[in-house]
Amino acid sequence: MYAVIKAGGKQQKVKPGDVIEVELMHGGHGDDITFTPILVVDDDGGTHFGKELGKAVVKAKLVGEEKGDKVKVFKYRPKTGYAKRQGHRQMYTLVQIEDVTLPKRAATKKADKPEKAPEADAGAERKEPAKAEAPASETATEKAEAPSEESASADSS
Repeated sequence: MYAVIKAGGKQQKVKPGDVIEVELMHGGHGDDITFTPILVVDDDGGTHFGKELGKAVVKAKLVGEEKGDKVKVFKYRPKTGYAKRQGHRQMYTLVQIEDVTLPKRAATKKADKPEKAPEADAGAERKEPAKAEAPASETATEKAEAPSEESASADSS
């Protein structure tokens, strides 16, 4: 099972046991956190998204902090002698994903209702032929009206 979460303005695909880097989160080593803006959950081949994720939770714990790779910033303006060098290392929090849970959906109302008795099904079968006869009578009415329309159009020409 995996989930796509949104943390620190970035989306990340996680599964239990993963250690990911997210933007700096203040907290102590070993603190438990939960990610609630979950975008997608895949549960053994079944993909869940949208309203189905209202109660889905990704549980994790803080493992530590570390600095990211160094980014070199170099500003230069030609013909003026202006050159400025600067570096930056972003702080990240290491988070270990412990569990991805998706609550089970309640049974549908159709499954809760008992099936109709066989006698009621037999009554339904009797009604079907009556419905089949009704369209036949409509087609006869349409046929009666059709020649009058053709003769009216022929007269107007």
